[in-house]
Amino acid sequence: MLVAGLAAAGCGGGSSRAAPKLAAAVPAVAKRLLERQLDASKLDYTWIACVNVGRTYRHVPITRCNVDFGVDPHVEAYCVLLENGKLATNHTDPNIPCRHDGAGWDRTTITT
Repeated sequence: MLVAGLAAAGCGGGSSRAAPKLAAAVPAVAKRLLERQLDASKLDYTWIACVNVGRTYRHVPITRCNVDFGVDPHVEAYCVLLENGKLATNHTDPNIPCRHDGAGWDRTTITT
């Protein structure tokens, strides 16, 4: 009787969605996918530089990409990972943490 009541209330196990498969996006992959995403959105940017930040989201390493939109200059942080093989950012999923950190200050970054 209790099982029937739970199923009627929508508490049955058959209707739940599987959790998304999360994976790290190494800096080169993150940059390439973010360029595609920004281009598809017709956003005008000057450069993108991506670095590992040493933080995780649900135990998956996060890569931060700084995007220069060229105004003032205006650099916007995008913290990214792959969700079911597609790029997910803190702009599309605010649960992905993207606070300020010192990652990248000890490296020379060259973009082409």
